[in-house]
Amino acid sequence: MTCDQFFQSLWAQFVPVTPQAEHIHALLSARGDHIHNDHVAFRTFANSPVDMAHLVPMLKRLGYRHHEDYDFSSKHLSASSFLHAEDPGAPKIFLSELHDDRLSAQNHARVRALVAQIPSDFVAGPEAFFGALPWSPPTFTDYQALADESEYAGWLAAWGLRANHFTVDVNRLSSLSSIQAVNAFLIDQGFSLNLSGGAIKGTPADLLEQSSTIADSATVSFADGAHTVPSCFYEFALRHADASGNLYPGFVAANANKIFESTDRRNLK
Repeated sequence: MTCDQFFQSLWAQFVPVTPQAEHIHALLSARGDHIHNDHVAFRTFANSPVDMAHLVPMLKRLGYRHHEDYDFSSKHLSASSFLHAEDPGAPKIFLSELHDDRLSAQNHARVRALVAQIPSDFVAGPEAFFGALPWSPPTFTDYQALADESEYAGWLAAWGLRANHFTVDVNRLSSLSSIQAVNAFLIDQGFSLNLSGGAIKGTPADLLEQSSTIADSATVSFADGAHTVPSCFYEFALRHADASGNLYPGFVAANANKIFESTDRRNLK
């Protein structure tokens, strides 16, 4: 599988549960913009057959190399970013995992019950990232209990390993040249933004400014019935030049910590 095929497949499973992304893509295209993807993000469980240790070799097969590590202790998460080794224009990848042993005993047990169902060879290729739920759907009661303690855990239990968001590369837009302009355009078109930490996360001094929509909602078939829950969202990133004159390629933990909250249930449409 080529890198382009990988991202095309991710987009194909992302759009049905994130219709706002296709709508925004079409609106920008109508303005004459060519949309480029800055990065995608994935969520997973640590100490499992789909943890980072199992997933990173698949990213390497696609030509990616490890770039930086990040810690989100308040959310019991750790993360790493990956850059393509040969193509600097390829989308970056942000991969995070939940350390469920830091949750309450009850929710730790709930996660372990899900993880125990994952086939040991589930990550046999890049297709593992394409959204197939690697465990039986949890009950809605378990989903709620997990999300009450960790929105990330609840989301992951419901959705599994899939692209959590795509990101418009604002640097490569022709009609909008700032995050402020992008946000104003989105609001004018009726989209809701994640305001946690402010509509804009980061500053030019941080070398990375970001904003994101509130996640769409979608119906998920839980073990005890269908319910509407937050799905995925669209992000926007503007990178600034570092001291060497190159665009900053990494991520800012303080920004990402707030962007995680784009899928919180309090935002449910």
